[in-house]
Amino acid sequence: MTLTRDDSKSNLALTKTCNSGGDTQLAAHVEKLPQVTGPPPFPEGGLQAWLTVLGGSMILFCTFGAVQSFGVYQAYYSSHYLSQYAASDISWIGSLQTFLLFFGGLPAGKLFDEGYFHHCIGAGSLIYLFSIFMLSLAKPHQYYQIFLAQGVGMGIGMGLLFLPAISVTSHYFRRRRAAAMGVVLAGSSLGAVIYSIMLTNLFNGSAGFGWGVRAAGFIDLGLLGTANLIMKTRLPSRRERPDAKPVDVKAILSDLGFWLCVIGATLTFWGLFVPFFYLEVFSEKHGLSKNIGFYAIPIMNAASLFGRTIPNFLGDVIGPFNVMIPCTVMSGGLLFLIFAATDLGGTIAFSILYGFFSGGFISLTTPAAASFSRDLNEIGTRIGITSFVISFALLTGNPIAGALVQVNGSYIWYRPLVFASVVVLGGAACLTAARSILSERKNTNRL
Repeated sequence: MTLTRDDSKSNLALTKTCNSGGDTQLAAHVEKLPQVTGPPPFPEGGLQAWLTVLGGSMILFCTFGAVQSFGVYQAYYSSHYLSQYAASDISWIGSLQTFLLFFGGLPAGKLFDEGYFHHCIGAGSLIYLFSIFMLSLAKPHQYYQIFLAQGVGMGIGMGLLFLPAISVTSHYFRRRRAAAMGVVLAGSSLGAVIYSIMLTNLFNGSAGFGWGVRAAGFIDLGLLGTANLIMKTRLPSRRERPDAKPVDVKAILSDLGFWLCVIGATLTFWGLFVPFFYLEVFSEKHGLSKNIGFYAIPIMNAASLFGRTIPNFLGDVIGPFNVMIPCTVMSGGLLFLIFAATDLGGTIAFSILYGFFSGGFISLTTPAAASFSRDLNEIGTRIGITSFVISFALLTGNPIAGALVQVNGSYIWYRPLVFASVVVLGGAACLTAARSILSERKNTNRL
């Protein structure tokens, strides 16, 4: 007799049948069969799930929030600490930081899949906190000190923290995964709003640069410490499942639709952060008061807070691509409208609209890349590859914009804005092609 089913319910039923028929030998044999329970269901909520989401938001508050508030550092460095350096030289600091945040996704994703989640966020927290306190000790006009502390050190710490903080939500959510990831990413917008306002007032007040950075560091210490305590994984790692199906890396690397998605996201990120870096400088150069220019970035980040949550909830209903592509097209079109941001009304309108639609793209990139996964084990690898490739666009995008905007000490604004708009709209075209391929594969338009 050949037994083809060995799950626990079938074994129990077959054992009872054998016992009732008197075949005790067969019953004993059935009871020894392996009890396979299958993957546990996704809770789609619960206390620990939302504590993990909260912890992820805290990590994004400290890391990606700092990236999005770099415009404050850019403006302060240009006028005070690094006034003798060109705008493109200064932007390399923020670009390297952003590059390492995404570049670290590949090794951090691999470590996460292997069960080293707490090792990643613990080591990342220590490196990040050490580096930000070292930045507070940097001296004026010492470019290498700021570059090493803020660009290299904080960037490496961010790289170890960023992807695990987002990916761990996949342990608790499946149907509502995009919404959960959006809540995590919304932490970065809240962080960018608070840091932008706080740092500008501290840098230009009695506290100065050093204590302004230290104040941010102490906030980060409390939030990262709390996140390390409350975040937990739920599913067993690959290391704990020796019989787990290995990730088919060859199939991922030959997946045309996935690579069109990666290329589209990379092109979009190449130009997406130009306003976050240069809007404050743009406003001041067009005669607006320093206060208006300063509040433009917090307003944009506040709008991005809604852009990273509302589209994600909608993405769970109609699909991430169906929401992300319109957000990307709107972002590319709005980049041309920055020329209208030369008065108070234009600046506020641009900040709100661009913050919302760019936030929608940013928060849906991860669910869109993960939607190509054929197996749950592929999610970390696909997100890691996507982050790795995107990092090179983030490394070069803002320095390119800085080189285009400043020529012989003069600012020529149409050049970086046309560059940013063209690459963002090109990214939207690639994302549309990726969606078409995925639609044919899954035979559905809910993507």
